Order: sequence, then structure tokens, then C-alpha cells
Amino acid sequence: MDMARRYVIHRARSGPALSAAWNSDAWSPAAVAEVSHFLPQSSAHHPPVFARLLHDDDGIHGIFLVRDRYVRCTRTHYFDNVWKDSCVEFFVRPRADGGYFNFEFNCGGAFLCNYITDWSKDPRGWKEFVPLSPALGQQVKVKSSLPAKVDPEIAEPVEWTLQFFIPYTVMGAFIGIPKPEPGGVWRGNFFKCAEEVSHPHWAAWSPVDEFNFHLPQCFGDLEFAE
Repeated sequence: MDMARRYVIHRARSGPALSAAWNSDAWSPAAVAEVSHFLPQSSAHHPPVFARLLHDDDGIHGIFLVRDRYVRCTRTHYFDNVWKDSCVEFFVRPRADGGYFNFEFNCGGAFLCNYITDWSKDPRGWKEFVPLSPALGQQVKVKSSLPAKVDPEIAEPVEWTLQFFIPYTVMGAFIGIPKPEPGGVWRGNFFKCAEEVSHPHWAAWSPVDEFNFHLPQCFGDLEFAE
């Protein structure tokens, strides 16, 4: 198995407009991460998936680019089961002695997030976690290039993007405002999945060693550059 990855988060020259425009000049400082480690439980459909992050004084900006097929999206509300749709995800653990946040976005822009401190499997999902309240969820900004609902499935090739902004204040509600220092390292991972589609698949940037994205020991390093 490949070793865990490292991604350098460069500082934004100016906060990218929430336009889901992958080729915008505002994203030019951002390195590109490829989400290419498909789990063996996946179908033969392995779409090319790329992610970028930037940071500024207020939070983390992110964007995904997916060259996809068999795209479907039926969940439209906060905390719906968005991972069952065509979905991209960003998990981040700001502190080694704390939990992590699972930001999961379907291709229509609906999303969910929990702060998870004990990721042992449990009938509720995990043993210890706190869902982000709707008030906190409203502070996370999301923009997709696709409509909120995609049904029936788009079988032909389609390129889609999804952009997000996570304010430090959202994470600060659980761990104190975690503004990173230059050279500081957090841990995290990028994912792509689609469960209730004709060609299911699951992929990670930093490889996971079982059929489970919730493995912080498999996260990669996220280094904050000035």
C-alpha cells in the first residue's frame, strides 16, 4: 500500500468567489491532489477526481473537480444521506489530541458534518460524535456546478465541480479557533463515493486499509504554507 500523502495548503491571494470555477485565477496558487486510490469494492467506473485547498485568515477554501459518469443526486437537505449520491468528501483533524470533522457534499451541494471523537463503529455510526448544528452548518458555504437534484442518473460523461468554504469558527465551536501557524500540519483526507448509482465506487487521496473512510490513522498531512 502507498504511504500516506502530504498536501501543502497555500495561502489565498484573495478568497476565491463562490463560483465552483476550477480554472479561476484565484485557485492558481493551490496545489492539486488526485483522489485516485479506488477501493476494491468499487465497480469498474473510476472517475478522475481532483481537489484543491487554500487558506486565509477566516478559514479553508476547497474545490473538487470530477470527470464523472453515472451521476445521480436525490438528497437536497442538510444532513440527508448525501454519501449515497454522487459525492465528494473532505475529512480534517486540526489537532492530534482531538477528533476530526467529516464534511460530505453530494454533487447537488447538500452536505453533512459531524465532529467525531471516537470512530469505533456503533449502531448510530460511531461511538462518540456531535453533529454540526444547523446554525453552524449555515456558516459553511457550498456551490456546485450541477443542480440540486440529478435524477434520473446521467449516464454519459459529465464534468462537475463543487466548491466549499469552512470558517475556522465552525471548527472552533468544538476545539477552539484552530487558526494554523505557517508550517503547521493538520491531518486529513479527500474522498469520492457514490453508493446508490448504477456504478458504485469509493476512492481516497490518502489510501485507506479497509472499506471505511473513517480511519484517521490513514489520513495524510495537510501543511499550511504562508
